[in-house]
This record gives sequence, structure tokens and C-alpha cells, in this order.
Amino acid sequence: MKILSLSILPLSVCLLTAQPVDDTLLKQVIIFGRHNVRAPVAPNSYLNEFSVQNFPDFGVANGILTPNGEKLETLLGGYYRQWLTQEGLLTGNDIADAKFVFFHANAIQRTVDTAQHLASGLLPGAQVNVQHLSPTTAIDPLFDPVDAGVAQRDTSTAIASVLGRMGAGPQVLGSAFSPEFSLVRAVLLGYPAGQTPAPPTPANVTDATDFTANPIIVGPGTMGDPISLGGLSTVNNAIDPFVMEYGDGLPTGWDHLNAEGVSQTSRIYNLLIDLEFRTPYLARVQSSNVASHIVRTLVQSATGNALSGTLGSPSTKLVTLIASDVNVCGLAGLFHLDWLLAGYPSNFCSPGGALVFQLRQSQSTGEFIVRASYIGQTLDQLRDQTPLTLDAPPAIAPVFIPACSGSNTTFDCPLGKFVEIASRLIDPHSADLVN
Repeated sequence: MKILSLSILPLSVCLLTAQPVDDTLLKQVIIFGRHNVRAPVAPNSYLNEFSVQNFPDFGVANGILTPNGEKLETLLGGYYRQWLTQEGLLTGNDIADAKFVFFHANAIQRTVDTAQHLASGLLPGAQVNVQHLSPTTAIDPLFDPVDAGVAQRDTSTAIASVLGRMGAGPQVLGSAFSPEFSLVRAVLLGYPAGQTPAPPTPANVTDATDFTANPIIVGPGTMGDPISLGGLSTVNNAIDPFVMEYGDGLPTGWDHLNAEGVSQTSRIYNLLIDLEFRTPYLARVQSSNVASHIVRTLVQSATGNALSGTLGSPSTKLVTLIASDVNVCGLAGLFHLDWLLAGYPSNFCSPGGALVFQLRQSQSTGEFIVRASYIGQTLDQLRDQTPLTLDAPPAIAPVFIPACSGSNTTFDCPLGKFVEIASRLIDPHSADLVN
């Protein structure tokens, strides 16, 4: 396996600090996004064990992007089209622009479908090829490097690294997130939130928040899950539908949850993702490969020199990667990136949302800089299928890149410094120049 070495990249960029006046031109954009609204991954036959009422039918198979999810992603693609045309990266000639875009999705229906609908909104007059592996024959090393054999995860270190973030142990999470678990129990068991005393669990229902019967633990994971979190994983299965119900326009939590309630229950979901994919050791092992490809792609665009282990060619202007929230959050964890969109918990990967990296060049100095942001539709924009324009955009949060970003409002990071930081953060044994 060829090992990544960022230190030898042919990088001919200035290492000056970011300019206080934005005289930059956009050279390349990399969008690393999550699929849009889907049906719950778990079947209703399983979910219904945790509630006094049956979960709603999304009208599509488990884990599949819904028709509303497809529409929402097309709307988001339309916004990107307007923004990138205004910036001069796209010309408005879709057939000509399609020669300079690169789309790659993880090999599951909801991510491929999301990428295709994003492309149809972004370049409606062109046929865009969305690259992906066959879901039946291969595991994509960009998104699942451990199971693909590119990276190796040590189980004992993974468990210890997560336990080390919990202080008194995993059971403390039950009290630390007590208001959230109480709300989830009330919604699932159909009684008013805050009712005192809380009613007992009906005999025919499994209490998803009973951590005495189903304790939160940290143990070995399975394929796709770096660790097992016991009862925390169980309760997350039960609340996973809520964001998707709201985004799909369905009664949410049997009409017991508004947008604020969805956001509060999502803090539990976000907790599990944070522990499994943003924990530093796990982020380094699981996200170094995709990070190396993103960094090398930016360098390739800046220098014009073809490099191995990149996405697209030196002339590629737009790179789009579509995977799952765990992938986006893992990359964010590796670089210690944080964001907050209105209506969501901190660092929440919204349906269709994406980390966006802009490569820009100063017209006065020639310096290349990286500008990062998180872009995603709000819960109400999802539910209302709100048309997106430059005057009515999705939620956008500038993202500070630690040890790199300057003090301007867009947190610009010199590309040379970004490469230096990436060289320290990326594990060369968990990345290669091909896969």
C-alpha cells in the first residue's frame, strides 16, 4: 500500500497571512455532504417495540431517500448553482460546466440518489456522472477505510479513547442528558413531557430509556460501527425517525414534537455520533483517508500539477462527495471543526447538509487560502420545501480551522498552513494514494 506523505507535496503557494480585504477569486469548491431525508434505517417492526403507537410509514423501504428528500436535494443543488455562478466558478452553460465537476457517492441508494439530485439541481441542463462503487461487490475506502482494509482500528484503544471522555463512566450519560431522555420517553410512551411522576412503562413496550435494564456500555463494535454503546445505541434507533419525520412533512413524534423538540431529542443522536466518530483516535483512523484526498485535491488545483490520491483532475472546479453524517462528522472531528446552525444541536449534520471547502486565490498576492463553512437547510426549510435563493439561502455557518484560520469573518486559512496542519493530523498508515 502506498503511504500518503503530505510533506513532499509540490506546493508552490505563498505562506502569507490571510488578507483583511477579500480580493480573492474562487478557484475550487469541495462539498462533503450527507444524504437528504430518508426513511428510518430500522424497520417499523423493530421501532414499534419502543412506543405505544406505531411509527409512521414513509412510503419507501428502510433507509431509502424519500421523494421529498429528492426534491429537497434538488432545491439545495439549485442554490449551489446560483452561488457558484455568481462567484464565477460556473458559467451557466451546464454542458460546458459539467466537464469540470466530479461527483462521488458512497455505494448505498440514499447517498447515490442524493448526489444525483444535487447534480440535477446544480446542472439541470447536463448529464452528470455520479461515481460510486457497486454496493454488492466493494466497500468504499474513502468512507469506510477500516472495513476496506486501508486503515486498522485497534479495538482496545478505541474503547479506551471513548471511555476516557466520560469521566465517571458511560452510565453518567443518563444523568448528564436527563432532560433529553425524559422528553424521548414521554414522546415514545405518549404522556405529557414533564409529567410528575412519570407513568410506568406499559407491559407491551420496551422502555428504550431504561438504562438499568439496558445499560450504556462501551464495547467492541461491528462492521460500520467502531464501538458499541449498548443502551445509548438502542435509544438512538428509537429517535432516529424524528428528524426525518419533520423533514418529510409527517406528524413528528405523533404530533408531540415541534422543531424545538426535534432539536432537543437530536442532542442524544448527536452524542452517539460524537463519541463514535469525533473521538480523536477514532477520527484519525476512520477519516484520515478521505481527509488526505481532500487536502491533496486542493493542492492539485492550486499548483495545476496532477497528483495521485486526489478527486478529479487539476482542472476540476467542483468536487462533491456524498456519504453519511458519520463521515462528515468524522472529518470534522479530525480537524477539530465546529459549527452551529439555528435550530440544530452543535455540530449536527443536517439532512443534505455539507462541510464546504473553498479554495480561493488573492488577486494582489497570489496567495491561496482555504475557506470552510457548513451549509444546510433548516428544519423548517426541509419541512416546508422552501425554495432557496441567494436572498433566501440555506443556513450557512463559517467554520474556524484551529491553528490556521485568521481573525476575519470568514476565518480564512492559508493553504500552505492548512497542509502543514493536515500533515500532523492525518495518520499516514490510515491513508493511501489510490483508494
